[in-house]
Amino acid sequence: MPHDCSLAAVRSTAIVAAGILAGPAFAQDFNDAPPNAQGQSPAFENQTRAPVLPDMALQQEVIAEGLENPWGMAQLPDGSWLVTERPGRLRLIGADGSVSDPIAGVPEVDGRDQGGLLDVAIADDFSATRQIWLSFSQPREGGRTATAVATGSLSADGAAIEDAEVIWQQEPAWDSTKHYGSRLVFDGQGGLFVTTGERSVDDARVHAQNVATTLGKVVRIDPQSGAPMGQPGVEGALPEIWSWGHRNIQGADMGPDGALWTVEHGPRGGDELNRPQPGRNYGWPRVTYGVEYSGEPVGDGVTQMEGTEQPAYYWDPVIAPGGMSFYDGAMFPDWQGDLLIGGLQAGALVRLELSDGRVTGEARHLQGIGRIRDVEVAEDGSIMLLTDQDEGALVRITPGQ
Repeated sequence: MPHDCSLAAVRSTAIVAAGILAGPAFAQDFNDAPPNAQGQSPAFENQTRAPVLPDMALQQEVIAEGLENPWGMAQLPDGSWLVTERPGRLRLIGADGSVSDPIAGVPEVDGRDQGGLLDVAIADDFSATRQIWLSFSQPREGGRTATAVATGSLSADGAAIEDAEVIWQQEPAWDSTKHYGSRLVFDGQGGLFVTTGERSVDDARVHAQNVATTLGKVVRIDPQSGAPMGQPGVEGALPEIWSWGHRNIQGADMGPDGALWTVEHGPRGGDELNRPQPGRNYGWPRVTYGVEYSGEPVGDGVTQMEGTEQPAYYWDPVIAPGGMSFYDGAMFPDWQGDLLIGGLQAGALVRLELSDGRVTGEARHLQGIGRIRDVEVAEDGSIMLLTDQDEGALVRITPGQ
């Protein structure tokens, strides 16, 4: 499993920010590592190990620290940030770095292992409605848990969530504390995408292929009521399903092409970037790159199968992807339209250049920063990172001097 890094790791990366470790030899390291899965071949050029892009000097500024395993964030119109902490706390972080007391009214979460309070999103008309959404691991009957989504309004003083209501629940709940997925993405067409995991354990993960469940799926719902807005296109499928056959999607964003893109944790050597299409099967656990953590094949060791979709890109060894955002801003003009992914195992900001839906190059910036859980682009074009540690931080990234 990926190891945790202390806040000292964030502070110790000043030499990286200054560009001292940004030379070509350092940048090549990640593509020199041997794959975990021997004998597997990509389905097309640059599906993995795309050409290495040059590193560059970046400046870091720790905006707030002492956050316990922060997971998701959303910028408010006044420049402050809502940030979730996995144990179940939601905080408001001011532009000056001030950190609020925990905001009241957060739904009860099951904070064991990978569970807890996860993503946060705000309404486009937040200034008028103050409406927010939260995803979390919900305690259910018999000690089981499942991903859930709630909505409510942030009080005028920012101290409480008012009229919080759970609008969607993953089914079935399972006796597992892993693989909740849980990114929230508005599609610009009135729908809300919710990503889920397949709960990890062997008897649950097979349901990623079962369209009568929402394990291992992308679902699309009405953000106000939770009503289904999916397009499964398969008889007997739950109507909120958009796509299936996913392992654990913890990164998602709408791309410049107007489509949803996701990044998910694979097995040992099988992290995937996908552009999920409605009614399509993305294979897990019947089809995947990589191997089990034991080194044994996953199922029959199949990487391609008729009726399943290939990932746009995969990593072996893995990066253990956190959140992701397409860059759209003025501060890094050469990165416009590039995909920025938080690397937990990679301990880096992973940047992908894309052309016509294919990856054409990969860079890893800030190598050594520690576990990056989420990535967002601020209104001013700077890049905001959350480091997933017991003493995690909100970090602002700008071009180096």
